[in-house]
Amino acid sequence: MAGLYYEDFEVGAVYRHALSRTVTEADNMLFSNMTLNPQPLHIDRHFCERHTEWGQPIVNSLFTLGLLVGITVNDLTLGTTIANLGMKETRFPHPLFHGDTVYASTKVVSKRVSRSRGDVGLVELEHTAVNQDDVVVAVTLRTAMMKKRNPAVTA
Repeated sequence: MAGLYYEDFEVGAVYRHALSRTVTEADNMLFSNMTLNPQPLHIDRHFCERHTEWGQPIVNSLFTLGLLVGITVNDLTLGTTIANLGMKETRFPHPLFHGDTVYASTKVVSKRVSRSRGDVGLVELEHTAVNQDDVVVAVTLRTAMMKKRNPAVTA
């Protein structure tokens, strides 16, 4: 698989991901409807024009988060992740709008061998998404349980 193994991650390394994606109104509507989220902030242009500071719908933040993590998979975890153990300190400092293009980078924050399973490692990754103007639209700190290249080595 193309993903990195636990041993391949170096604390402090930064990856700038080549994949990017322009978000459409259809993406936002489909995701909001699939997740049963009727928030007019995401799906009602007229409401947004009249009642929000942005004057237009903003992209559902959970779609933004999913896209951010998805962009990183090819470079980092394709086939080598056992599980995502959690995400914390997730924030959306600026909204994402229809027509914005998302770019992502990842910094390896920490890593350690699992205390309960010596055959795997835990890697903490800080994922950051920016739009086409280099404005940060999402950041999350993700802990991934990663396969080890040599599971017999438990240190």
